[in-house]
Amino acid sequence: MGDATVTTREGPEEAVPHPVAERTGPGLLLRLRAPRRPRLWFEILLIAVSYWTYSLIRNAVPEQRAEALSNADWLWRLERSLGIAVEESVNHTVNGVTWLIVGMNYYYATLHFVVTLAVLVWLYRRHPGRYAATRLVLFATTGVALVGYYLYPLAPPRLMTNTGFIDTVLAHDTWGSMASGDLKNMSNQYAAMPSMHIGWSVWSGLTIFILARTPWVRILGLLYPVATLVVIVATANHFWLDAVGGLICLAFGFTVARLWYGALPYRLPRAVPVPGRTGTPARPSRAAGAEPAPAAAEEDPPVPARTRSGP
Repeated sequence: MGDATVTTREGPEEAVPHPVAERTGPGLLLRLRAPRRPRLWFEILLIAVSYWTYSLIRNAVPEQRAEALSNADWLWRLERSLGIAVEESVNHTVNGVTWLIVGMNYYYATLHFVVTLAVLVWLYRRHPGRYAATRLVLFATTGVALVGYYLYPLAPPRLMTNTGFIDTVLAHDTWGSMASGDLKNMSNQYAAMPSMHIGWSVWSGLTIFILARTPWVRILGLLYPVATLVVIVATANHFWLDAVGGLICLAFGFTVARLWYGALPYRLPRAVPVPGRTGTPARPSRAAGAEPAPAAAEEDPPVPARTRSGP
């Protein structure tokens, strides 16, 4: 007998091109990792709840005064052995210039929050494709810092008893610290390690320096964490090594974002990919004035499959 031609009917799965199937039905993990346009209401709620949780947990850490002072004494001895124990000299020198130290007190109390929020808003508006990953760095950095506060209570230099550090907020009657004066009962005073003033300021400074286009703005981005380091030391709120702890936490935050998104936040696309423009291009629409897709591709009959019957 001759060859018989048998035509098989393709199901919906076979009729749809493979790239489109991948684009319309990605796995849950891929959907979570894919950059998407941030929603304003969600971001405001997330940041507010996250900061409230951070403050709640930070202030709920037991204030182990004896252990915190003992750790501060040990850290101070370590810095002296390393030859970097200049915090007391910086504290006394800057405290002698009233306008400067008062300005630093207010700097310490305000810019820590103002600049960080401003950078988040800038990312949201100008770099939506990088926003979620960069925000993840900040959140992971802050989260691991909470672990440090719990495991290693540390008194700031201004609370040490056998040294000459000056609490500049008390000395000049300003409200430059949540842990001094009338506000001291609202914050855990023994959560100096790691320094999130450094962690957040370096995060802000790097983001500005790498993504900004105006040269003087990029320079300000570099100067901001340097100025913050001087402020936290001059006001006797932190040791140098507290700043190192903040940098370690920030490195952890970048590692988390790198593992989750597969790239550093600053290397991700600036804009959020538009659905239908990644992978296989979506079919142009008539409304957009584009040429319609040829119908022949859809009307072509399926390729017949040949089977041999008979001898």
